[in-house]
Amino acid sequence: MIDKTALGNIIKMKRKEKGMRQNEVSSATDLSRNYISDIENGRYMPSVETLLKLAVCLELDLNMLKMTEIQVIK
Repeated sequence: MIDKTALGNIIKMKRKEKGMRQNEVSSATDLSRNYISDIENGRYMPSVETLLKLAVCLELDLNMLKMTEIQVIK
């Protein structure tokens, strides 16, 4: 399971790799810049919908995340 700090670090790293600023991600995803900052700094765990918006914008492969909390437990 990935924690919110690790997820935030991944999102921040991917944003920087793409050469984007938080305000550019904000415009592209319709999320506030402050909320993006909070996610990147591990203060919030984004919802699935928000994570999908960020993944599309940042071309983030969600398969690399071990999101066990949204997988069905047998």
